[in-house]
Amino acid sequence: MRSNFELLAPGGDIESIKAAIVAGANAIYCGLDNFNARNRATNITFEDLNGIVRVAHQRDCKIFLTLNIMILESEIPAVIRLLNKLVNTKIDGVILQDLGLFHLIKQHFPTLDVHASTQVNSHNEGQILFMGQLNASRVNLSRELNIKEIKHLAQFGHQHNVLMEVFVHGSYCIGFSGLCYISSAKNGNSGNRGRCSQPCRDQYQTTAVGKDYPLNMKDNSAFSNLEALADAGVYSLKVEGRIKKSHYVYTVVDNWSRQLDNYCNQKPLLADTRELYTVFNRDFSNSYLMGDINKAMFIDNPRDNSVDHFALIADAKSETAIQAVKQKLYDDKTTIIQTVEERIADLDISLLALELTIIGQVGQPLVIRVTTPLQQFEVVSTSLLRQSENTVLDSDCFEKRFRSLNNGEYLLTPMNLTQLADNVVVPFKELTMMRDQITCVLNGDQPLVEPFELPKAVRAPQPALTASLSVLIANPADIDAVSQPNTAVYYQLPEAMAMEGLKLVSLFQQNPHLVPWFPAILIGDNYQAAVTFLEQVKPSRIVTNNSGVGYAAHQLGLEWVAGPQMNISNGLSLECLQQEFGCVGAFISNEIKRSQIKPITVPTGFEVYYSIYHPMMLLMSRQCLFHQTVGCKKKRFDDKCLRKCDKSASIINLTEASFVVDKQRGDHNALYNPENFLNLDIVAEVKDKFTGFMVDLRDIKTDTQVTVTKAELTTLFNQYLVVNNELTRSEIEAAIIGHTCNQYTKGL
Repeated sequence: MRSNFELLAPGGDIESIKAAIVAGANAIYCGLDNFNARNRATNITFEDLNGIVRVAHQRDCKIFLTLNIMILESEIPAVIRLLNKLVNTKIDGVILQDLGLFHLIKQHFPTLDVHASTQVNSHNEGQILFMGQLNASRVNLSRELNIKEIKHLAQFGHQHNVLMEVFVHGSYCIGFSGLCYISSAKNGNSGNRGRCSQPCRDQYQTTAVGKDYPLNMKDNSAFSNLEALADAGVYSLKVEGRIKKSHYVYTVVDNWSRQLDNYCNQKPLLADTRELYTVFNRDFSNSYLMGDINKAMFIDNPRDNSVDHFALIADAKSETAIQAVKQKLYDDKTTIIQTVEERIADLDISLLALELTIIGQVGQPLVIRVTTPLQQFEVVSTSLLRQSENTVLDSDCFEKRFRSLNNGEYLLTPMNLTQLADNVVVPFKELTMMRDQITCVLNGDQPLVEPFELPKAVRAPQPALTASLSVLIANPADIDAVSQPNTAVYYQLPEAMAMEGLKLVSLFQQNPHLVPWFPAILIGDNYQAAVTFLEQVKPSRIVTNNSGVGYAAHQLGLEWVAGPQMNISNGLSLECLQQEFGCVGAFISNEIKRSQIKPITVPTGFEVYYSIYHPMMLLMSRQCLFHQTVGCKKKRFDDKCLRKCDKSASIINLTEASFVVDKQRGDHNALYNPENFLNLDIVAEVKDKFTGFMVDLRDIKTDTQVTVTKAELTTLFNQYLVVNNELTRSEIEAAIIGHTCNQYTKGL
């Protein structure tokens, strides 16, 4: 039966939402004009929302609202006002990224169903449990996972009442979602705020292997893999495309809907993909799903591939033949556009007329007859009408007390009082009760949820903090150099944890002062190896950028600190980490600026950290970034590449900005800013906020040059935290040649 699956469609504007409905979507995800991760989409207004939900529900289609961005402290009152309205609509769920929002909704808006966005980047069992504890009913899995990994997590999720959602069609991102900062670092447009300017699609100077678009990937399509997805236990099949037009949404959803119907009715699956190639595409690949991460997943053209695809099929080489292909495509798209316009013409999302007829005579109860295009009913007062020469029931009285029924779904028409006697009255509290009865019936027999107001934070005097220094390394040879008094030493563990688990256990047992630093990506056996490491080493404290490891640490009774790649930007997130998961501290995101950091409310006893010096990772990819840059003899990226490859290269865009491509042994490919991040200003500007500051001294090959040893640099930073004077600052800036502080200057 079709109920075994949900076909989840994108809705970037009203026409696309309507197109998805008529094409057969079971659910649609769409965003309002704020607080969502597709600011480039047209999006919808709150005034549109109720009409959209009504029309969708009439056709058995659900509406999920995206609130999937990082939230700033200053925005918390506004997002609470929005939630107070959303909780009294008929939306079917909200999609979230920010931990503070998960916590807020769990505590104060529990009737809202919540889903974990792809921005959370969920890819291991611990993250499923982490999200489940925050009441997420479903998790959108990382796009990079293969079918075996998806099946394992889907079955695990079923055991813990969490459904899995998988992207099956649309754009691939070159980087792991939620961990891509290239747009943020380049021009202040953060992907974690829905403002990604897609620099990965930009043209670069031609690389050594002749590529002009070295970061550009083909689109994802699992159209031929429905049986495998069904076998894996995936519930929701998600189509990407909230910035796509309605004819694209209609075509993709229609094809997938028919494919699902065929599967559920045991009919042959569709193999004809001509319509999918007719609308926008960059050619298609299912290689992530198949676990075949190869160089054929790239395409040296970020624009529409339709003409090239059909020209190749038609063997069209002459200008005349190619023009004929273009004309055929134009005609086919025109037909689709006309079809969509015709099919959505009758979908009316405008406000429904709400008529109130007031009826009553002296000695009788007051009756209000409510009429809408969808229903008619009456509410009756408990008191009887009585004669009055003073305050009486008139049109002004009713309009004042019933105008709140103009709630974004209904438009109150002039009230009909012709059947009401003159100079009569009932207690005004009766009118309030009758209004609430009407509201309840109009709301699907659900009473309105009273608005929640966040109590004003009482800022208790904070003891003066003397921030300590921590140093991040990844080479055993650096341990002695940076192990100085009052300096915590973080040691980064590899993403290929399963590669050298026993060696790592031995290293930490021999150096018990080391604090394990867990990476953001830990998939499959590598996550299990991380949990085994915790069980064997039992470190007194860890720092983790992976929420699954944080969950495991909490279960084992270990102190843990949330790392900077968990994208923490508000006090509600800190409260969530402390109250839900026993977290003792967290790094504040490096994407936010001074004025966005200072208002953050820190829970009592909670530690707050900030990285003041580090190589700026712009994105991390499960793909090999060397295929398109300097070339690679291997045709595909596999576990052996992850474990053993150690390589570096660079790419330069057309504005002469360069980026470093770096692959460390045991880690995924990453793209770095050429200049390291250095922020000494924050030590003075927000000194009362932080428990400690970190410097990252790992051997990442950026263009930044350091003229002193790691031991000397550690000493300089320690001195700066103590004295904070211009002399020490000058010494640090002289020792680090080539650095930037743009993210701190621009903020989100």
